[in-house]
Amino acid sequence: MSRVYLTREGYEKLRKELEYLKTVKRREISKAIEYARSLGDLKENAEYQAAKEAQALNEKKIHQLEQKLANAEIIDDMDIAKDEVRIGAKVKLLDLDTQEVEEYTFVSPEEADSSRGLISVYSPIGKALLGHKKDDILEIKVPAGVLKYKILDITR
Repeated sequence: MSRVYLTREGYEKLRKELEYLKTVKRREISKAIEYARSLGDLKENAEYQAAKEAQALNEKKIHQLEQKLANAEIIDDMDIAKDEVRIGAKVKLLDLDTQEVEEYTFVSPEEADSSRGLISVYSPIGKALLGHKKDDILEIKVPAGVLKYKILDITR
């Protein structure tokens, strides 16, 4: 597996999710399996089959998170340019069509959450802004049309 670049916050979020899946979720699933077994014949026991499927999905997710965390490189510690848009950058943009100011933090796909202003560097906006500097003006083609932005500020 290749390197996974995460912010410190993103790393901690994944670490906490892993801990939850390994402790709380495993216990819940184990109890569900135990209960389903008590119902009798396992071959025709839908609750048992559902619990076993939940267990398999949980273990798969645990494995995926362990791999991501094992290959994670926290970008806060990397020597990256502070004056251009890179992963981990907080960017203030002026939408040149609406004159509204928007703020985004550029993160890895694992951390992306547009409802919280966390935009993947691999999204159309992320790809278009990477490497640009303060005061740059760009037009970004997105599925909904063309966005026109001016970069007002870049911070870490």
